[in-house]
Amino acid sequence: METNIKQLLRQIVESWQASELPVICDRETDLMDYFDPNLRKIICVTGFRRTGKTFSLFNFAQKYGKDKCVYFNCEDERLPRETFVLTQLVEVLGEMYGQKSLFLLVDEIQEIPDWSRWARRINETSRYRLILSGSSSKLSSAEIPTELRGRTVNVQMFPLNWREYLKFKKIDLEKTPLEQKLYLLRDFLNFGGLPEIVLAQEGLRPMLLDDYYQTFVQRDIIGRERIRNKNALRDLLKLVLNSRFFTYSKFAASLKSLGHKIGKTTVIDYLRAAQNAYFVFILETGSPSVKKRLQSAKKIYSADTYFSARYGGVFSRNIGHLMEQAVCLEFLRRCAHDGILEVFFWKDYRGREVDFLAMKNGQAMGLYQITYAETMAELPPREIDSLLAAAKTFSCGNLTVVTWDLEAEIEKDGQKIKFVPLSKFLADPSFLKF
Repeated sequence: METNIKQLLRQIVESWQASELPVICDRETDLMDYFDPNLRKIICVTGFRRTGKTFSLFNFAQKYGKDKCVYFNCEDERLPRETFVLTQLVEVLGEMYGQKSLFLLVDEIQEIPDWSRWARRINETSRYRLILSGSSSKLSSAEIPTELRGRTVNVQMFPLNWREYLKFKKIDLEKTPLEQKLYLLRDFLNFGGLPEIVLAQEGLRPMLLDDYYQTFVQRDIIGRERIRNKNALRDLLKLVLNSRFFTYSKFAASLKSLGHKIGKTTVIDYLRAAQNAYFVFILETGSPSVKKRLQSAKKIYSADTYFSARYGGVFSRNIGHLMEQAVCLEFLRRCAHDGILEVFFWKDYRGREVDFLAMKNGQAMGLYQITYAETMAELPPREIDSLLAAAKTFSCGNLTVVTWDLEAEIEKDGQKIKFVPLSKFLADPSFLKF
C-alpha cells in the first residue's frame, strides 16, 4: 500500500507541475503581504467554504513562482485521511526536487489527524515552508493547537466585499449611473460575494448556492462534528437565519416546540460547530460588564448575505436586514486585520438599540445605525434617538447612519450625525479606519 500511495503522490505532484494556474483576480487579502523571508512562520488561511482560500494559494504561487511551490489538497478522495500521507508527500518531494527549497501549499489540512504536529516538524526541521488552509477554526489564532502557538501567521478569508465584487464584475462605480449602481447593490446583497457565484451566469447562481449550503451542512458540520440529530441541526440553522436577537435558551425552547428533544447545552454545541466552520458570527452587547455580555441576548449573522436572503424567511424581503449583514461582514473583515478592534451592538433597558459599536481598548470609536431609508421623512425617529443615547453612554462623537441612498449631515443635541449611502460606505474603507 505504501508503494501505491507514493506512486499516487508522485502523480499528484507531476500533475501540479504540468498544469497551468487558472486566471486569478487579485483580492484585497494577498498572502504575499503576510510572507516575511526572515521569519520562519506558517501561514494559516481560514474561512468559510468557497470564499477563495484555494485561489489565494494559487495567487501566492503565481507571485512567488509556481516552480517553487507545490499545491496539495487533503480532500483528494484517492488518498486516506492519515498523517503518514503527509510524511510520504515530503519524501516524494525530496525524490523529485532534491535539495530545492519549496513552499508547500496544503489545502483543507484539518482533514488529516495530527496535522499540527506534522506541520511543526516540517517547519522546524526541513527546508520547506508552509501555507496551510482550512474551513475550520482549528487553524485560527484562537484555537491553533498548542504545538503551533507563536509559529503561525493567521489570515481569514471572507466572501468578496463590495469593492472586490465590482472589480470581479469589471465595473467602475464612478462611471456607473445611479439606477445601475443600485441594481448592482441589490444583486450583491441578494446573491452575496462568494467568488464563483459572482462570476456565474445569473440563472445558475441559486442552484450553485443551494448546493454549497447542503455541502457545508453535511460535510463541515454533520460530518466533521459527527452530529447525530441532523434534523435538529438543520432546523436550528433555519432559526439562526430567521433570528435577529437570540438566547441559547430560546433556541432550545423553539426546537422543543418543533419536536426535537435537545437542550440548551446541545444548542450551544451546534452553534459552536457552525462558528467553527465560519458559517455564523455572533455579536455581544457592548457592555463593560463581561457577565452582562454573556447573559444578555446576542445578535447572529451568517457568512454571506445570500443565506439570509434565501433561507431567512421573514428577512428574505427585508433589504434593511441584508444591508446590516453586509456592514457586519465589513466590520469583521476590519477586525480580522486589526487585532485590537472589536465590534458589538448596543441595547439598553428601554429597548433603544444601535446596530454596531466599534471599540478599541475599551474606547468607543464609532456608532452605526443601518436603515433602508432614502429620505429623512422615511427615517424612524427612534434610530436617531437611540444613536444619541448610545453616544452619551459611551462618550462617542463618531455617529453614522448607513442608508440606502440618502447622503446628508445633521446636528442634533450638539452631535453631528453623518448619513452615508450603503454603496459609498462599502466602497470606501476609510469609513472603518480608526
